[in-house]
Amino acid sequence: MGLLSLRPFPRRALVLVATAFVMGLGFPRTDWEGVVWVALTPLIVEALRQPIRVAFAWGWVFGTVFYLVLLRWLDYTFNTYSSIPWPLTFGPTFALAGYCALYVGLFAAAVSWLAQRSIVWALCASPFLWVAGEWIRGHLFGGFPWGLLGYSQYLRLPVIQIAELAGVYAVSLVIVAVNAAITGCFVLAWRPALGAVALSGLLLGGTLAFGFWRLSAPAPPGEVTVAIMQPSIEQPLKFDPAFATTTLGIYLTLTSRAGAERPDLIVWPETAAPSPIRRDPQLLRTLGALSGSLHVPLLVGSIDIDGSTPPKARNSAFLLTERGIIGRYDKIHLVPFGEYVPLAGLFGFARSWAEFIAELEPGFRASVFPGPPAPFGVVICYEGIFPELVREFVKGGARLIVNMTNDAWFGRTSGPWQH
Repeated sequence: MGLLSLRPFPRRALVLVATAFVMGLGFPRTDWEGVVWVALTPLIVEALRQPIRVAFAWGWVFGTVFYLVLLRWLDYTFNTYSSIPWPLTFGPTFALAGYCALYVGLFAAAVSWLAQRSIVWALCASPFLWVAGEWIRGHLFGGFPWGLLGYSQYLRLPVIQIAELAGVYAVSLVIVAVNAAITGCFVLAWRPALGAVALSGLLLGGTLAFGFWRLSAPAPPGEVTVAIMQPSIEQPLKFDPAFATTTLGIYLTLTSRAGAERPDLIVWPETAAPSPIRRDPQLLRTLGALSGSLHVPLLVGSIDIDGSTPPKARNSAFLLTERGIIGRYDKIHLVPFGEYVPLAGLFGFARSWAEFIAELEPGFRASVFPGPPAPFGVVICYEGIFPELVREFVKGGARLIVNMTNDAWFGRTSGPWQH
């Protein structure tokens, strides 16, 4: 009897762990995006049947497995650029996964609490509860909106057009609504289950109809041509003084070749300049002359060091022409434990673990470049996952958004693809 009574527990754990693992594969580079439409079903079923604390625990386990699979690429960065010995390099990844999983646990707990009152209402509320968790995770403690469920559908253009109406959160809501409807088939009588399927079917059908309608609309008038530099320089060489001349030579050669095609703008990556532009007059003259000879403005990423005491460094983007620097933007959302250490008094010891942890100053203004070729904004690397920041640029008049990034820190893992 004791053995029989234990059997449901390992079976339940196996199902939840397996579905969480598979849901993590719904994102790049595996791109099994279809699985996310059903992968949450076992978790919602358990949340409906379990007490609140048990539901929270299962939700946390589910979330931890999901985020460990999703964020597995972080191990490469810690293993390559930190002094943490393997396999302890998985420690920071597990800590981040465990933190993100708290929101999944709270989602399951909230569903459980509502189910004690009405299973139907719990199912109806579950999409909104999930999206609320994603929104809070994207804002609390500076925010970490990585791996939002809606991003898994980036290859499915008809599905993601509703992001025009409510951002990626709208896509997440539709996905969870379908999972909730499937759950209803297991826990409800046939009539309410049929109603849940019909309701989610209408939602999904409306989403697809809107998507196909938007995709069939003619493109708005006016086009610009942007050339993007992709030098493929390994990260350890990037700021090596012995390699600086070679690095600059690669960029200058690529830029000259791109300029022959007469683009409207040439974009270099994040922190591409081998030295701070404003402290390197020769580099500044070289770039200005190159822009003038090509008759194309250059958007160049560079570390900027101001003249304060002590000097403050920023991750910046500079717009250059033959007249020199005509505009700049300083990165606002810095990468925690990458470009700064949050709660430095408590976690300052982390700087001694990894060479990639910098101490940068954040910017404070969503600067819109007037162009050419048109008013545009720049989000630098990590900032690309903050939709509210992108919206600030658009409100400021930007008609084009450039995401300037350097994903060499993540090697050939799934990290750059997810980014």
